[in-house]
Amino acid sequence: MIYLKTKEEIELLRQSNMLVGKTQGELAKWIKPGISTLKLDQIAEEFIRDHGGEPAFLNYQGFPNSLCTSVNDQVVHGIPNNTPLKEGDIVSVDCGVLLNGYYGDSAYTFCVGDVDPQVKKLLEVTKTSLYKGIEQAVEGKRIGDIGFAVQSYVEQFGFSVVREMVGHGVGKNLHEAPEVPNYGRRGNGVKLKEGMVIAIEPMINMGKRHIVQEADGWTIRTRDRKVSAHFEHTVAVGKDQADILSSFKFVEEVLHLQSEK
Repeated sequence: MIYLKTKEEIELLRQSNMLVGKTQGELAKWIKPGISTLKLDQIAEEFIRDHGGEPAFLNYQGFPNSLCTSVNDQVVHGIPNNTPLKEGDIVSVDCGVLLNGYYGDSAYTFCVGDVDPQVKKLLEVTKTSLYKGIEQAVEGKRIGDIGFAVQSYVEQFGFSVVREMVGHGVGKNLHEAPEVPNYGRRGNGVKLKEGMVIAIEPMINMGKRHIVQEADGWTIRTRDRKVSAHFEHTVAVGKDQADILSSFKFVEEVLHLQSEK
């Protein structure tokens, strides 16, 4: 069952997603060599609660933390730990918030210090592919149009799309129908309608698309151990264009200031 959201509900979803964006912005100040993902997790939980929200991932289906932190060859659902991040690492920070009864969900992959140019390219391409997908989130298009836009963009660079993990609807539940794959055929799948709210989240591998699950039951990593990037926005399907409810603005302000130092 796909729930179409009213304008009022979309505004509540915007508030939840803005808090996710602000949390990511706060984390951006801390991400550097030497910090652990567990410390980032503590910072995020405190920030979310201080702003009236609840961490959406904490205890979700038994997940033990507030953030999913996936380092290097980890694709998604990495569990925060005490291992310090190193110069040259990348870390995907996936964050969810529950505020006023509605969920926010967004992910950003950060560079830790100086990162290999080819890895930077993967991040750039993955992020651009997210916006290519978002361009298709308009009434009358289909879910397959989103996946096709992501897939056709990243594959021209020799990168590959994870198939098993997908985006999803967002609302009063963290995961709602429909599923939103990052691959697909134009004109296929569920027809998009104004009022649908979906998380579009390309997970793109430097090497082959195949993944495995770690023994912890959560962490997904690439089978070939090559790095993977992940960017996610929650968007409302619009008549003429998608309305992006989450935001990278707060992250990018911090990163811009840091690069000017």
